[in-house]
Amino acid sequence: MGRYLLGRLAQSALTLLLVSAVIFAGVRAIPGDPALLLAGDDPDPQTVAAIRERLGLDRPLVVQYLLWLGQMARLDFGESIRTGLPVAETIWTRIPVTLELAALSLLVAALIGIATGVVAAVRQGRPADWLANAAALLGMSVPNFWMGLMGVLLFAVALGWLPASGFVPFSESPAANLAGMVMPAIVLGTGLAAVIMRQTRSSMIEVLGADYIRTARAKGMPPHRVVLVHALRNSLITVLTILGLQLGGLISGAVVTEQIFVLPGFGRLMVEAVFTRDFPVIQAAVMVAAAGYILVNLAVDLLYSVVDPRIRVRAVPSGRGVKRGVR
Repeated sequence: MGRYLLGRLAQSALTLLLVSAVIFAGVRAIPGDPALLLAGDDPDPQTVAAIRERLGLDRPLVVQYLLWLGQMARLDFGESIRTGLPVAETIWTRIPVTLELAALSLLVAALIGIATGVVAAVRQGRPADWLANAAALLGMSVPNFWMGLMGVLLFAVALGWLPASGFVPFSESPAANLAGMVMPAIVLGTGLAAVIMRQTRSSMIEVLGADYIRTARAKGMPPHRVVLVHALRNSLITVLTILGLQLGGLISGAVVTEQIFVLPGFGRLMVEAVFTRDFPVIQAAVMVAAAGYILVNLAVDLLYSVVDPRIRVRAVPSGRGVKRGVR
């Protein structure tokens, strides 16, 4: 396991290096010059040149990239072109909002998706299965922005149960914080729950037909124990993969949902930075999102052996050295 972990960390570092090159090139391809934006409506050529020199935009691209990599290695993200504030401070104030939204959305998705998937698999071909599949199809078909707007109209405008928008830090008022995050979490979680439900149902149907499940039933084991302990646990590998991929996407920012509910999250920060050509913020934000995505998927890979003890990563001798195998 230690050898496998070191290998995965090396792969992650190489992936981040390649991602950094793509990010740097992509940001420089965005139309518009930040120096012109900062110079005002009637820019003077000398002022623009001075701004470009101060920001380092007059240097060769290779030099700019290497200097930026050195800053990233020191966790020095520079200063925002738009606000002049440290980029690291700006990002760290936005990330907790998106992490909370992602965690709540994942909780909603897991509770709904796994429960309905198990019921649909156990009641395969019955009305409960049809209703679960219909609900999953509806959840995957309805856009998040439409569901968010309908939620605001119903629960905020018509019923007045929840606030329509805004964010209150948990440290200031836990009740107000959760009230403001309920609707965004449900909007994001329902779409993800539909995907989890379909994957859980498919995995459960396959596992329920296995020989050891029939043996457990023949021995007189209670049905709920057969389903929840033996079948569900062995079906969670696929579900964990989906959760890991979706959590990585949620960390990068649920832009539409954050815009609808006016949440000062990570995705909204990236959109604002793109519109204002704020190169340091764009580069740092995308790098942080990529690093989070890689770390989440690495954690999911390691959780496989916890959920299913049959999975073990070990070193297997081969003719050309060491080869990784799964037992």
